[in-house]
Amino acid sequence: MKANFNQLVASDTPVLVDFHAEWCGPCKVQGPILQEVAREVGDKARIIKIDVDKNQEIAARYQVRGVPTLILFKQGEILWKTSGVADKQQVLQHLQKNI
Repeated sequence: MKANFNQLVASDTPVLVDFHAEWCGPCKVQGPILQEVAREVGDKARIIKIDVDKNQEIAARYQVRGVPTLILFKQGEILWKTSGVADKQQVLQHLQKNI
């Protein structure tokens, strides 16, 4: 996953990473919001989910201290990072600014 993850976030297409955990209640709220966002942005951006329990090294590298945490990457750079449930408008605003 590590090498694949590095390739994904190095893309010219914005990549929104949802760091989550199966046991996390707020993460279950964030999921449907991101599905709506994905439908709206289509192939102009990618949204991927990373389980912090299964990918502890990646979560540690990006200092994910709580879940859900969203990090927006483009060409390997972090453009935006937030922890807690983000609403649809907030996520769309940051994605559209970087498409």
